[in-house]
Amino acid sequence: MDADEQPGADAVVLGRISGVYGVKGWVKVYSYTDPREGILDYRRWWLRHDDEWQSTSVRQGKRHGKTVIASLDGFDDPETARELIGRDIAVPREALPEPDDGRYYWRDLQGMSVRHRDGTVLGTVAYVMETGANDVLVVDGDGERLIPFVADEVILDVDLAARVIRVDWEWD
Repeated sequence: MDADEQPGADAVVLGRISGVYGVKGWVKVYSYTDPREGILDYRRWWLRHDDEWQSTSVRQGKRHGKTVIASLDGFDDPETARELIGRDIAVPREALPEPDDGRYYWRDLQGMSVRHRDGTVLGTVAYVMETGANDVLVVDGDGERLIPFVADEVILDVDLAARVIRVDWEWD
């Protein structure tokens, strides 16, 4: 691990360490990827503790029931692995594959301006949340608005270059 390196502002959080598994220092991972074990496609993880990042390599990993477990370099027993509980797991943005047309990484949508079809600025995307039926943009403006991310019905256009999302959503 190289404690002097930092992943940069483009780091994308893919999960977090949620517990310890077994006696050999494996950790339980709460993965935000779909499928859950997709987080194991990245063999180098950045772990955040407070505002500092620490690099580690994934030796092994697998899906285990509803969770993912992994063995990380430098963590060979439950005591040292326990120090990792609660840490975010990230990779650099450039390590992610480009999404298919019409699909977006939530991180890329954050901070984008949201405009009604008539040009009215509704605010900016604070974050995106999953609801089961569809994802929802949480937009900060004159108060907080929840806008369902339904392509071609509610979401008219996403212009990543201009950082603007055009919507057909009534806000009153």
